Amino acid sequence: MSDVLHNPTYGKRFEAVLAYIDTHLEGDLSVSTLSRIANFSTFHFHRQFSAYVGVPVSQYVHLMRLRRAAHRLVERPGQSVLETALSAGFESPEAFSRAFKRAFGVAPSVFARAPNWQVWNAAFVVPHFSRSITMQVRIVTFTATRFAALEHRGAPGRINESVERFRQWRMQSGQSPVVTSRTFGMPYDNPDTTPAEDFRFAICGEISEDVAPNAFGVGELVIPAGRCAVVRHVGSPDYIGESIYPIYRDWLPASAEELRDHPLFFHYLSVYPETPLDQWQTDIYVPLK
Repeated sequence: MSDVLHNPTYGKRFEAVLAYIDTHLEGDLSVSTLSRIANFSTFHFHRQFSAYVGVPVSQYVHLMRLRRAAHRLVERPGQSVLETALSAGFESPEAFSRAFKRAFGVAPSVFARAPNWQVWNAAFVVPHFSRSITMQVRIVTFTATRFAALEHRGAPGRINESVERFRQWRMQSGQSPVVTSRTFGMPYDNPDTTPAEDFRFAICGEISEDVAPNAFGVGELVIPAGRCAVVRHVGSPDYIGESIYPIYRDWLPASAEELRDHPLFFHYLSVYPETPLDQWQTDIYVPLK
């Protein structure tokens, strides 16, 4: 296995295979097709793929189809179960619904209304993903920063309403212009384990002066200086847990680091709608002692 993991030539071949799978989930992903992409014989492909990714190829394809379906259920609430099933490569809505319920314990329609990303993450333990994320962890020293902040309290699914309120304050006040001021977010609670009505999230814009009195409920907040582990999440913030959980599950226990008593926080590097959500980049900061 170590030969496969550390051989750059093999790595390039399998990254090409993974990219092909990701862009052809609704098509032919048979072993014969994928082995040709990898330039391996079908005889060796099974074993080499399992060694590199950590799960058999058929299981990986199945998980990636479910992954796409889960994302689309949340991102496209108006899309039918049939469209979701076919776009993710399932033969029928019935086959999709059975597979989805087996993986997540709930029907697709239930998940779409109230996505539980903690359960979702538990179903998607793919060693290759965890390795990729933990290899990308950077340790940085964060500089204490002042923010204008609007605290959202309530269902995570309604954060966008608070984001819009904060955006209106930014435009009217001119105190934290998007073009020149960084945008952060800080969850005080875990949305997967906190009752919706108790969930709190701070929407933050960098400032250099005191926040003027306003009718939007925007106040001030300081994120203190300190060491942080940083991982970049690419894709919609709706499933940022995909990048968060491996930090705690895999990287932290294997490191010599300890968590600081401060919530993790996000630095949003992209602006919507200029950047499509599936291409968004967000840096996740995990405070360390």
